[in-house]
Amino acid sequence: MGRERRGKLVSYCPDIKVVDCTLRDGGLVNNFAFTDEFVKDLYLANIKAGVDYMEFGYKASKEIFNPDNFGKWKFCDEKDIRAIVGDNKTDMKISVMADVGRTDFKKDILNKKDSVIDLVRVATYINTIPAAIEMLEDAKKKGYETTVNIMAVSKVNDDDLDGGLELLGQSSVDVIYLVDSFGAFYPEQIERLCDKYLNIAAKYNKKVGIHAHNNQQLAFANTIEALSIGASYLDATVSGMGRGAGNCYMELLLSFLRNPRYNKVAIMNFVEKHMLKLKEEGAVWGYDIPYLLTGILNSHPSSAIQFIKENRTDYAMFYQELIDNTL
Repeated sequence: MGRERRGKLVSYCPDIKVVDCTLRDGGLVNNFAFTDEFVKDLYLANIKAGVDYMEFGYKASKEIFNPDNFGKWKFCDEKDIRAIVGDNKTDMKISVMADVGRTDFKKDILNKKDSVIDLVRVATYINTIPAAIEMLEDAKKKGYETTVNIMAVSKVNDDDLDGGLELLGQSSVDVIYLVDSFGAFYPEQIERLCDKYLNIAAKYNKKVGIHAHNNQQLAFANTIEALSIGASYLDATVSGMGRGAGNCYMELLLSFLRNPRYNKVAIMNFVEKHMLKLKEEGAVWGYDIPYLLTGILNSHPSSAIQFIKENRTDYAMFYQELIDNTL
């Protein structure tokens, strides 16, 4: 028997938190080259929409990544966030993401009392969980809420995943995220995995989040599947903007959630003003056959991104290349 589903379609769950990842995941599409007007308008739209957290981007190391090659949201300097939000005298919280091995977290993540950031999200692979825990404990000591995203779990065997979840359960992290990095999962798999995450969460008093990718047009379906059995932190991006096939559409998610505090109108107005223009200017993301193929084969989307950049349309040949590479 599967886990009992909570609520009906017409009900709402008060512990739900919606996290807007447009600047961070969407920034992977355009090297974080968003205008200040875009960022400010997104901030105001998210507040009006009732979004709980807005992720401004990464805390990436300037020793590893050359700031000349990226917009400022690759680094999320305190002064840049404050230029948009001031002291953020709103109910919406501010978040940033830090990748294991790609951030000078001890130096670049300030003490909470000196920062307008509320939540530090750590992204890790299964084999770097001890390093992730060091980062999480550092952020917790500094006064932040914390989440951890275990990436590429579609490539991880059950024993390793159980061991990693147990380690994270014993840490001080607040939320453990189920991440479908390659858009490879179907709702039944999300149900099984989410159940595993929720069991650890219940044992150690944590919450569970979901971050889905749209390679098979299932990011929204997988998000509401996870929500229905107990995940409470839900990631989405405006117009699904994100690397490759993109993410769960914020417009879809806010339309589904029945809590009256969520309002999709402000997001639709933002789409009209900014997202259509971004696409016109040449930003490319969203469902496409190459991403479908990498999703089906549980492969990193980098080869599909390259295929699209080269304006190739020989899908069958690409499919064969992917199969050959997975053998």
